[in-house]
Amino acid sequence: MTNISNQSLPRRSFLQGHFLDSLKSEKVSQQGHEPIRPPWANLANFLEKCTACHRCIETCETQILIKGAGGYPEVNFNHGECTFCEKCVQSCEVGVFRETSEEAWTHKINVQPSCLLKRGTECRSCGDSCEMRVIRFRPSLGGIAEMTLNLESCTGCGACVSVCPTGAIQIQQANQYE
Repeated sequence: MTNISNQSLPRRSFLQGHFLDSLKSEKVSQQGHEPIRPPWANLANFLEKCTACHRCIETCETQILIKGAGGYPEVNFNHGECTFCEKCVQSCEVGVFRETSEEAWTHKINVQPSCLLKRGTECRSCGDSCEMRVIRFRPSLGGIAEMTLNLESCTGCGACVSVCPTGAIQIQQANQYE
């Protein structure tokens, strides 16, 4: 049986039932969906080449890389955002990463219906945390502002995820929107 007592778990994740995540299969991340691998990960051969040495996890300056299902590194944006510092790439000795001159990944923001703003309550936490100004708010006369997203500018850094009080923001592969 998996020992979950030594794992770090944010309060919100616990309250959302994520304490059961370690019991899920290796193909599912701790967030309950296909895992997001570190930036610049070569997904075509990541699982075959990665030795799960955890050097990338140890060097992550924002501590968003965690030991995921099967022991392989994955991103947990509930811990913070990716600054694209490249330390994970530099620490890898087996070459599971692509060149950093390439796009880190194609992940983008996805706002779920549980968003406070979508439910009629004023909230701009995500927009305040977004340096790229992907999340903007259009005023509405006599009502709550309307959220607009500029997905072309989204780097998928995840800064908006951990600040969302309802956990309504996810970072997903861009092709999941099509």
